Amino acid sequence: MEELKYAYGYIRVSTGKQDELSPESQERLLKDYAKQNNIIILDTFFEHGISGRRADKRPEFQKMIGMAKSKERPVDLILVWKFSRFARNQEESIVYKSLLRKQHNVDVVSISEPIIDGPFGSLIERIIEWMDEYYSIRLSGEVLRGMTEKALKEGYQTAPPLGYQAAGHGAPFTIDEEKYKIVDYIFEQFDQYNIDCTKIARNLNEMGYLTQRGNPFESRSVKRILENPFYYGLVKWNDISFIGPHEARLPKEQFEKRMEKIRKNFKPARRRDVSSCKHWLSGLIKCGYCGATLAWNGGNPHSPGFQCYKYSKGLHKESCSLSASKATAAVYEYFEKILDGMEFEYRYHAPDSPQQTDKRAHLEEELKKLSTREERIKLAYENEVDTLEEYKENKKRLKAVRVDLEQQLMSLDTNTTSVAIPSKEDVLNKVRTVYDVIRDDTVDYETKGFFMRSLVEDIVYDKKNGKMIFTLYIS
Repeated sequence: MEELKYAYGYIRVSTGKQDELSPESQERLLKDYAKQNNIIILDTFFEHGISGRRADKRPEFQKMIGMAKSKERPVDLILVWKFSRFARNQEESIVYKSLLRKQHNVDVVSISEPIIDGPFGSLIERIIEWMDEYYSIRLSGEVLRGMTEKALKEGYQTAPPLGYQAAGHGAPFTIDEEKYKIVDYIFEQFDQYNIDCTKIARNLNEMGYLTQRGNPFESRSVKRILENPFYYGLVKWNDISFIGPHEARLPKEQFEKRMEKIRKNFKPARRRDVSSCKHWLSGLIKCGYCGATLAWNGGNPHSPGFQCYKYSKGLHKESCSLSASKATAAVYEYFEKILDGMEFEYRYHAPDSPQQTDKRAHLEEELKKLSTREERIKLAYENEVDTLEEYKENKKRLKAVRVDLEQQLMSLDTNTTSVAIPSKEDVLNKVRTVYDVIRDDTVDYETKGFFMRSLVEDIVYDKKNGKMIFTLYIS
């Protein structure tokens, strides 16, 4: 009698329009195969309406892989109707299959594509994976052409943003009054009260509101709503745009004023919003030894302060700690010296043009994708899919791409426009305003942090020489 084996079933359907079996049909075929081959299916994972191109976008897939990798080794197999259900990206397919087979002795079996053992079987499996990926790419190209044609005819291509709902039958999106109250709140907090996206997201979550997809708010989801021209009537898809027939309650002038405000508010890469910090100087002070940010350390209530996070992790031996009281006193003293006539220097960061804003968003998105690729090549090496030499070569190649993207971001920060550069007197007036705010005990820390970030790019704490080096800017 054939040895009893245990398995998970994985079922994925991309859309209801594709030529693929329904979830119910796939499940029935998996059960029939298991019964005929002395296999017990412990659990079946379903993914509805999700593409197979990206594993990190499939929560049920990730849950299944995590359970299959557990120390208990609950299953011997993962059953799928076709290999394309497991993944349509050959690179990810190879990585996950190798991880499961080599480290956990779990095989992925396609019940409709039997593979013989040995090198020839592995070759056939790779060919099937390549064909699946080719089909996926070709299908996406066909879909893209159809969507482009629809956009040229001024048809909507995306799901309604928060505050709107689809009317059906090609009719314009209509306003969902209850959800539009959330949009109004976001606009008011940012436009009128200068509340940053992180705090707006936190407030919305505390009130129990959710995004259009039913998720908690994040700073980036708030930012997308603030920057979405759909709310004043403009529909954009790729390089095609038109004024849609839907009701728009946001005046175009208010939207343009907001975007100008966003462009003018210079924000160095990786700087967090002040509302996510523990102190109004958090994120501004840098280590004089390594350049890393000094993180807030409030563990000692009698002497809270800052410490280099790299030192805390053991990455360098020189401690760079600074008490909050000393840091605050140094800031006061520096501003007072400027107001008393001390010479100072400053940088000018020109506001982004709309084209630069789009390019910045594109570069930041490419950096996120690059991080995913870096994780993949590391995973491929750890699971012996790639050799050490291949891993080093891939790592070197991706590092060069990262350097290029970061340099392009830096060039956006140094570009200037035809706008007149503010004078030293303008900066001095700003110093006076910021100083008055941070010395006022009635002002909350978030407001102090907001004003500090509008003037101070960073403060390097040179502990060895007992100095604080300030970099001022105006935009």
